[in-house]
Amino acid sequence: MAGRKLGDVPADLRRARQRFAVWRRGRTTGSRIPEPLWTLATELATVHGLHRTASVLGLDYYSLKQRAESSYCLDQRTPAAFVELSPPSLPLSSPSSPRECLLEFENGFGAKMRIHLKGHDAPDLASLCSSFWDAE
Repeated sequence: MAGRKLGDVPADLRRARQRFAVWRRGRTTGSRIPEPLWTLATELATVHGLHRTASVLGLDYYSLKQRAESSYCLDQRTPAAFVELSPPSLPLSSPSSPRECLLEFENGFGAKMRIHLKGHDAPDLASLCSSFWDAE
């Protein structure tokens, strides 16, 4: 980067580099990087960027990128507490026999959704279900 010296490493990256150096000195050949060090690296990558963090800490750029992206996706997922669908513009059934549907979903992350519909049509349900599955 323009204006940045090679030796200009922020204090938090220097401390992390030291932690990685201590681990590397004491590790056995072929052992994996511990999760706390990966967590530290992904947090620093959000602040200092993937390339800089990977190069300072001596990590594979693509491994760090994959972990940073997956941790970012997991952190950003917030389940919706309540979703309201607007009533249909045309009545779907007569008042004597209302159209009802009860659906329950569970995705691979353990998130659950229960839907109880009265008088709604399939496009509302389809968009709601696709937003649930795309939230992964």
